Amino acid sequence: MSSVLFARRILSQPLRSSISKIMTTGIPSASAKMQTQAASSTSDQPSFESVGVKHTSISQAPGVNLSPHQKLVVGSVLDLFEGRPSLRHLDLWSKDATFADPLTVAEGYDRYAAQWYGLPTVFSPINLVSHTVTSAGNPIEIDLDNKYTLKGVKKEQEIKSKVKIWLDESAGGKINKVEDRWNDKLPDGPISQAFRKLNAVTVPTMVKVPKTQEEDEKMRAAREE
Repeated sequence: MSSVLFARRILSQPLRSSISKIMTTGIPSASAKMQTQAASSTSDQPSFESVGVKHTSISQAPGVNLSPHQKLVVGSVLDLFEGRPSLRHLDLWSKDATFADPLTVAEGYDRYAAQWYGLPTVFSPINLVSHTVTSAGNPIEIDLDNKYTLKGVKKEQEIKSKVKIWLDESAGGKINKVEDRWNDKLPDGPISQAFRKLNAVTVPTMVKVPKTQEEDEKMRAAREE
């Protein structure tokens, strides 16, 4: 064997050893690191389970294809319309979001949170009769049919409406606005009077909105008794 060939073999041995050590110790490649970071980012995203959403089966009109995040948003809003508010549900909203219906415009967290927590104090039970998502754009559009029962007098009223949900893509897809447009004029009577009492100005002073998760759980348990 020539001295040159022998020297090449000796010099290449440390390199082979280093490569072998990297492979056996499992040092992650750049692509593996990116995959790990992506998986970690995905696990941090809210889900039906982490938010505690009841309505996980979302009805979509033919041709409508919601993203997973849009489905989560729709399910959480359906929960709210059924009188199932929680702090986790409202975490999906931006702090300066707006809720609007024919009787009120609630701008900002204090006002829209009071609207949702006030709903089950006036109506119980509230039953979601049906829903269909008709548009996956921005706004998301939903045909909603809800049945409200006024506490005390047990008066029922079924209301069909078009719900629109705007998302703020610059804020991670937070809810920026929810608009509830009733298809039919609300008839005069105790039901309409109850809805009028749920106005954006007076409700925040009358309705308790929990400050902590523990307080929220206690209020939820009391509602379900």
